Amino acid sequence: MKLLLLALITGFLTGFIFALLKLPIPAPGALPGIIGIVGIYAGFKVYVSLEPWISSLFTKH
Repeated sequence: MKLLLLALITGFLTGFIFALLKLPIPAPGALPGIIGIVGIYAGFKVYVSLEPWISSLFTKH
């Protein structure tokens, strides 16, 4: 929970500073950004699940 709160505060402050300095927001649109995050998480989880099999492909038997 603490990590989520720190991430939220960091994101809020970053957005606030960019708006204050009249810079474009450093993030994609809402839906594409969320889909990108879900894709990164899913790719990570799939790799973790397949890692033993992937490792076995590159080791000598």
